[in-house]
Amino acid sequence: MSKTVLSPGSATIINAISTGFGSAFGIGLGIEAEAKFSDVGVNCSSDIGADPHLMNLCVEQVLDHYKIGSALDFDDIIPSLDFGNGQGIEVNTKSNLPLGSGLSSSSALSNAVVMATAALIASEFYLEPLTDMEMINMGIDASLEAGVTITGAFDDASASFFGGLTITDNGNREILHQERMPDYDVLVFMPDKESLSGSSDVDRMKLIAPYVRIAFNQALDGDYLEALTLNGLLYGNVLGFDNNIALDALQAGALASGLSGTGSSFVAIVDESSIDGVKEAWASYDGRVIETTVDNRGTRII
Repeated sequence: MSKTVLSPGSATIINAISTGFGSAFGIGLGIEAEAKFSDVGVNCSSDIGADPHLMNLCVEQVLDHYKIGSALDFDDIIPSLDFGNGQGIEVNTKSNLPLGSGLSSSSALSNAVVMATAALIASEFYLEPLTDMEMINMGIDASLEAGVTITGAFDDASASFFGGLTITDNGNREILHQERMPDYDVLVFMPDKESLSGSSDVDRMKLIAPYVRIAFNQALDGDYLEALTLNGLLYGNVLGFDNNIALDALQAGALASGLSGTGSSFVAIVDESSIDGVKEAWASYDGRVIETTVDNRGTRII
């Protein structure tokens, strides 16, 4: 038996690092995780170099919930079950979501691995399935332990898990607002530079907190396109990215554009009349453009 889960990445509307409050929306690039029983132990691997330590921590979160020890003695849970020789779990991932780019790859990876592992165990042993929030929190706890996030990234994790747009209180892991996004086209510009949020300059980002709050209030008021642009320009400036990438997209007709996460990717929300112009504007920069869409479906078994 195996379970396969697809978890989308997300793009930033409000980066939560400076204030603790954030917002993000799901995008049509994601990570696919397959969990299956194996002979021994926990074995995680990825075709794209995703963090195996984070993957292992996600599996361990699920095992701890179901009180399965590190020896993976499944017979201790349901002694009557004839499990056979398999006493381990193997998780493999593949993805079209760029890593270390501000598109919530760690959140998508955590959501995918947790859901696939939990679905496998609950289905095989007829156990109570995990709730949505239990799965999200397990992924966040694993990400914090792995050191791949600063705030826990509840905004990214919730947008990846549920799809659409979420506005969140990251400190309390509370969704303040959630809605389906229009089916916008989304362009992602990937400069030839990687950024790892776990190593970003937090003190410098906190300097812009009063201005990020303005953008956050715009998002709460429903002006999330303006909020995305303002937030992206603020963080792009303080982190030393070239905001001309976003400004050129806006000049070419993008509905919104800005840095996603702590970079290095920029996103632009576009329509039919602006998509070609934005792609042409970005062609003058060193990097590549990825075309995708808003994802409103979220993390799901496939």
